[in-house]
Amino acid sequence: MIAIVPLLAEHEAEVEHLLDRAFGPERHGRTAYAVRGAGKAIAGLSFVAIDDGTIVGSIQCWPIVLTTDAEEAVPLVMVGPVAVSPDRQQSGLGRRLTESALAAASANGLDGALMLVGDPEYYGRFFGFTADHTSRWRLPGPVERHRLLARGDAVPDLAGMLGPAVGIPIA
Repeated sequence: MIAIVPLLAEHEAEVEHLLDRAFGPERHGRTAYAVRGAGKAIAGLSFVAIDDGTIVGSIQCWPIVLTTDAEEAVPLVMVGPVAVSPDRQQSGLGRRLTESALAAASANGLDGALMLVGDPEYYGRFFGFTADHTSRWRLPGPVERHRLLARGDAVPDLAGMLGPAVGIPIA
């Protein structure tokens, strides 16, 4: 039986290993890593899937900010990465992890402005993410525009640059 539990500091090394297996060690060069920076994941919104004492999946959520062209800082929560052990992919585990993170965001009042980079068909159909408000967002690296998705009543439809939320409260 797979248990979804909060991500703890003691899980970090095993999650890093899982991320390497799921996305490759070059993952640190991806644009998403530049967007979230060196900050810490939001503890109450990050989870691991454990099966018989082994982490087989994880999801982390990050505090980020859209700095608008008018120099306004709009806080957002970046969802992901969602990582599932290669031998467990296509089992629904990624969906369970995402559901857990989104439920926690809602319970903590942090679901007003969520964003991610991902498959629009999957994240749109199951979780309501769209690219409707993200066309003028800029990132510190390349991105496939149709994969830049957001959801929530407070998602800004403004031009600006996404980056780490350094010293900006998310709640």
